[in-house]
Amino acid sequence: MTPEAQKSIRIPDAALVRELFGIQDKHARMIRKTLGVELINRDDNILLIGKSVNVSLAEELLSLLMQEKKISGDITSQKVEYFLQQLIQGNSNSVQEFVSEPIYMTAKGKTIKPKTVGQSYYVSVMQEKDLTFGIGPAGTGKTYLAVAMAVKAFGLKEVNKIILTRPAIEAGENLGFLPGDLKEKVDPYLRPLYDSLFDILGYEKFQKYMERGLIEVAPLAYMRGRTLENSFVILDEAQNTTEEQMKMFLTRMGIGSKTVITGDVTQIDLPRGKSSGLIQALEIVKDISEIGRVYLTQQDVVRHSLVQKIINAYENKK
Repeated sequence: MTPEAQKSIRIPDAALVRELFGIQDKHARMIRKTLGVELINRDDNILLIGKSVNVSLAEELLSLLMQEKKISGDITSQKVEYFLQQLIQGNSNSVQEFVSEPIYMTAKGKTIKPKTVGQSYYVSVMQEKDLTFGIGPAGTGKTYLAVAMAVKAFGLKEVNKIILTRPAIEAGENLGFLPGDLKEKVDPYLRPLYDSLFDILGYEKFQKYMERGLIEVAPLAYMRGRTLENSFVILDEAQNTTEEQMKMFLTRMGIGSKTVITGDVTQIDLPRGKSSGLIQALEIVKDISEIGRVYLTQQDVVRHSLVQKIINAYENKK
């Protein structure tokens, strides 16, 4: 039988100890269940008891969580669970890289930063490349992080304008038959992009930028015939572009622009007989090293924990 090891970690901040243990010791129970390591709060110390290798993992976990607390301001159950998974899988270096500076602080003071190693890689690729494809299932933060990067670039005066677009597939990109003015017609299709901007900028700043023409939110059809210069351009729901639309969009890139294309190749809603421009584009540009391609997975889902389990269940059914 392997003898138990013990390790004492001095943490004189009682509030930090409470956060590490979690509400009603939820985090401590997660660590005990996953690693078999007992956490004991003893004066200004946390005592770790368990198998030597697992005690070392628990010590590394607590160190990472304390770093994360300094940067983002909180320790959530989701972060504890995610860090545990990565450490068990031997991804210690990746987790260390993930604990990074925030991308942006929202109008309400919320810190925006990658929440998984995959998201951290996605952000680094967007920083490095002028054209990035972000592919993955719903809930992986593809669009939200891209919008945050766009707002950051705009704030640093790296670009003069933010342009967000989607194919209005439900209306076949032909909005003429719909009632109302342009805004009324396109709002239902572009609402998720508005929501991201509202959350990050706040309503007043968003309205001010829109009125000045510094932010544009429009259906993909309105990109035709334009050259998009000195802009941060995001094409969302790109799996629902046709091959012709995707080629049109890719050739809109102008000098001084960054472009991010997001999509989920498992959720294509094109009419029968139409092929996805996203799938074709990924194949066509695969050998162009200047183009970034990031594939997020169910491990990067940051919505309710049930979302990841639902995605896994569907994947297992295939």
